[in-house]
Amino acid sequence: MNKALLFIFIFFSFAPQINAQDFNSSETPILDGFTTLIEKSNDYQGYKVVDYNDLVTLKKNTIEFIAFLKNEITTQQNTIDQQKDEISELKASLETTKQNLADVTAEKDAITFLGMPFSKGSYMALMWGIVAALIIALLFFIFRFKKGNIQTTEAKKNLLLTEKEFEAYRVKALEKEQRLGRLLQDERNRASDK
Repeated sequence: MNKALLFIFIFFSFAPQINAQDFNSSETPILDGFTTLIEKSNDYQGYKVVDYNDLVTLKKNTIEFIAFLKNEITTQQNTIDQQKDEISELKASLETTKQNLADVTAEKDAITFLGMPFSKGSYMALMWGIVAALIIALLFFIFRFKKGNIQTTEAKKNLLLTEKEFEAYRVKALEKEQRLGRLLQDERNRASDK
């Protein structure tokens, strides 16, 4: 145990002055301090003898470096936590934006007809279906009108012919009635003469 204490004592006694500003310039200031302490130490009967002040300085520098590293770790962890929070917020914002984009795209692509939303494709199909049904109905009614018009024209012709035939029949019937009326009168006159 004495050897370990002596080694630590020797090791820390020869440490160079390390300031917080130097931490960034050297990647391993503690290792450099130990190396310098060992190099500056003297050999005495197989042991290294280090200066007590150098050992205390190395200890102080090591504690400062550890505190600096802890502070750096805390700062980095806070930065990581902030970045994680920002990433979470950005992901949530991205999802909201994607949902809004999908809603706007669906709304843009949708057309409301009679209070019901339709996609553009189904709306176009519905409109062309209605137009086709109206054209078919129009053609049907035009066909029916022409057929009815032909039938009406034919009926008018038949009516005129019938009226002419009826007029001719009426004239013949009137003549026949008049002739029969004269014959009857003639017969009455003959009967009253007798």
